[in-house]
Amino acid sequence: MDYTTYVSELANMMVVPTTDPNFQTVLTNIITDAEQRIYRELDLVDTQVTDSSAATASNRNFSLPTNLGTYIVVDQVNVLSSAGTTSSNGTRNPVMPVAREFIDAAYPSGQTLTGVPQFFCRANSSSLIFGPAPDANYTVEVVGTQRPTPLSSVNSSTFLTQNLPDLFFAASMVFASAYQRDFGAQADNPAQAQSWEAHYNTLLQSAKSEENRKKYEGQSWTSQSQTDAQPPRV
Repeated sequence: MDYTTYVSELANMMVVPTTDPNFQTVLTNIITDAEQRIYRELDLVDTQVTDSSAATASNRNFSLPTNLGTYIVVDQVNVLSSAGTTSSNGTRNPVMPVAREFIDAAYPSGQTLTGVPQFFCRANSSSLIFGPAPDANYTVEVVGTQRPTPLSSVNSSTFLTQNLPDLFFAASMVFASAYQRDFGAQADNPAQAQSWEAHYNTLLQSAKSEENRKKYEGQSWTSQSQTDAQPPRV
């Protein structure tokens, strides 16, 4: 599925022409609602990004890199040593997530208590706090989740349209049902939204199972699908 086929099939299911001005107005909201819901409910491997930027010596505050986009979730932070080395030749020093209270208590001074950062906490949506503060301008590698570019006429294909088109379409129809006033007991077709919601949740479970396999979080922490074989392999 691409943008053109998606719009055509969505309009066909909603029984409206693709040129309808009201449909064109709500289309962006339908796409946004469907994409954001799926990205939040499925921890997709495809949304994980690795980016890096430099920390400032004696400054415990670190701004998350934005070269590739905005981080929603930070999964992993590595400080690369020696200072100035890059991801291709530096030594990764994993930084562990902790509570801000711990960093404030253990490293009260960012000027005198410095070194290779060992701990971090999220300060806000765009920055971290290190403990101890870096003693040099280290390169910091950040691994985490970012939102992909939304589907649109200028971005005609996404991971969802190529790999999870059924799930994406079902999520779109849930929001489309609200647009068509078929979202509740007083609607012309009160079961429409419920039917699409049930269909979406059925598809979600199978997509979640496959995504867990990609991350070796499937049955017995493997990449294998569920099996009835007994006893299990060791």
